[in-house]
Amino acid sequence: MRTRESVTKVIKAYDVRGVVGEDIDADFIREVGAAFGALMREEGAASIAVGHDMRPSSPELSRAFAEGATSQGTDVVLLGLTSTDQLYYASGALNCPGAMFTASHNPAKYNGIKMCRAGARPVGQETGLATIIDMLVEGIPAYEGEKGSISEKDTLAGYGEYLRNLVDLSGIRPLTVAVDAANGMAGHTVPSVFAGLPLDVKPLYFELDGTFPNHEANPLDPKNLVDLQKFTPEVGADIGLAFDGDADRCFVVDEKGDPVSPSAICAIVAERYLAEHPGAPIIHNLITSKTVPEIITENGGTPVRTRVGHSFIKAQMAEHGAVFGGEHSAHYYFSEFFNADSGILAAMHVLAALGSQDLPLSEMMAKYNRYAASGEINSRLASAEEQAERTQAVLDAFADRIESVDRLDGVTVELKGTKAWFNVRASNTEPLLRLNVEAPTKEEVDALVEEILGVIRQK
Repeated sequence: MRTRESVTKVIKAYDVRGVVGEDIDADFIREVGAAFGALMREEGAASIAVGHDMRPSSPELSRAFAEGATSQGTDVVLLGLTSTDQLYYASGALNCPGAMFTASHNPAKYNGIKMCRAGARPVGQETGLATIIDMLVEGIPAYEGEKGSISEKDTLAGYGEYLRNLVDLSGIRPLTVAVDAANGMAGHTVPSVFAGLPLDVKPLYFELDGTFPNHEANPLDPKNLVDLQKFTPEVGADIGLAFDGDADRCFVVDEKGDPVSPSAICAIVAERYLAEHPGAPIIHNLITSKTVPEIITENGGTPVRTRVGHSFIKAQMAEHGAVFGGEHSAHYYFSEFFNADSGILAAMHVLAALGSQDLPLSEMMAKYNRYAASGEINSRLASAEEQAERTQAVLDAFADRIESVDRLDGVTVELKGTKAWFNVRASNTEPLLRLNVEAPTKEEVDALVEEILGVIRQK
C-alpha cells in the first residue's frame, strides 16, 4: 500500500514523472504496470505495447512495467528504443494500448510514463490515471488467471513508411536540413524516416545518450537552441530542426538561425490542412498566438480553443473531428496520426511547404508573425496555495485595465484598448507558475513581463 500523497506526487494530470530512485523505482513502476494492465484488461484489451527512450533507467523500468502488466493477464509487446510518436504509431497500427517510458525534456535523473489506449487515445486523470492512483493506494485487485506473455517487435520501418505516406516530399526541391537531436530519440528516428527523400541531413548530436552531454533536450529553453542556431547557417542549411528527448516535439530555425515561433508553425500547418479540408475544425491551445485563430478563420476553418496538455488536446481532437491541433510548446496533433502528436510529422509539413516554393524560410514565414511574444517564463513556487495567491495578486494589480478574464487554464487576461493579453497558469508537471505574454510590439511585451514578474516574484 502507498500513500495518496506519494502517488499523486508523480502521477500528474496526464502522465507519470519523477526522479528515479527518489520518486519512482522499479517496484513502483511494476505496480503501475499491474494497475494499467488490470484497467486495460477490464476494458477488453489483450495486449499493451511498451516502448522506451535512451535514458539509462528506461530499459529496467519498462521491463518492470511489463512484469506488472503481465501479472494481470495482459500480454506485452516490447518495442525497445522508440520515440513517443513511434509508440503512438504502434498503438494505432497494432490497435492496442501503449506505454512510453520517457521524461521528455526533463534532465537525466527523471523518468516517467505516457500511457494511451488503443489507437493512441489518451489516458489522463479523468480517463484512467485517477483509477490507477486509487489502485496503488487501496491495493491492486488480485488476478487469479494465467499470466500474460512478453514478446518483442521493431516498428521503426513501419513508422517511417506511414509518415512518408502522409506527407509526400518526393517532388520538392532538394533541401539541406540541419537537425539537432540533442542526443535524444530523433537520432534514432530521423535517419530512418528521411531515408530516400530529397533531403541532405546535417546531423548534430545524433548519438543516443540519456545523460545529455551536450545540452538539455528541451528546445523550448532558448539556451538549448544556440548550437543549432550557429550550426544551421554554418552548414548552409535551408532549415534547422531541434527535437526534444523523446522526439515528439520539434522546433524550427530558419536559414539564418533565427527561431520560428511554434505558433507560426501551427498557422502554416493549419493552412495546409484547410486547403485539403475546407471548413474543418482546427484545435489550438490558449497559449498560442492570436495569429493562429486568425489564420484558421481567414482560411475558412473553425478555430477551437482548449487548455494546455496532450490528453486535453487529443480529447478535443476526437470530440470536434478536428484535422489538426497545435500548442505553443511545439506539440502538433494530426487526425491522420490517430489524433496524436508527432514532431517529425510537423517538420515534414514545413519541409513540404518550403520545398514547394523558392523563397527562403525566413521570407516564407514572415506573414505568420503578426505579434510579439514573451515565450514561456517560469517562476518556481512550491505550493499550490502560493501559486493561487500570486495569480490573484496579478489580477488585483491589473484590475482597472482588464477587459476580460478567462479561467479555462489558469487565468488568461485580455487588456483594454489593445490586442495585448497574458496567461498565468500552474504547471501540470513541475512546481512552477508559467507566464506567457503577447502584444502588438516587443516594447509592450517587455513592459508587461517586467510588471507581472514583479508581482509574481514579489520584487
